[in-house]
Amino acid sequence: MRNFFKAFFYAWNGLLHGSHAERNVKFHLFFAVIVVVAGLLTGLSTVEWLVVIMLIGGVIALELVNTAIERVVDLVIQEQHPLAGQAKDLAAGAVLVFAIASAVIGCFIFIPKWF
Repeated sequence: MRNFFKAFFYAWNGLLHGSHAERNVKFHLFFAVIVVVAGLLTGLSTVEWLVVIMLIGGVIALELVNTAIERVVDLVIQEQHPLAGQAKDLAAGAVLVFAIASAVIGCFIFIPKWF
């Protein structure tokens, strides 16, 4: 049980570090708050809330993974290397794809309720 709580503590530290140190994590958290407020004002259904929560969690989790990949690449290689740059770009691209898909899904959820 002690290892479980240790793992939870380390994961929580990672989340706190990401939310305080990483500009992109802050950006996604800012928009997550806006989406939650909009959802409260709009009166989303339970299923719509589940989708919104999964999308918010997915974007933030993927951004944290992107940050971890960038840190590991920076740790392993000090000089510029094309593969290191590609690894960072691929991870950032994954976040972008998921964020765009999340925004599109959000439009499908919110726009019909507003207009």
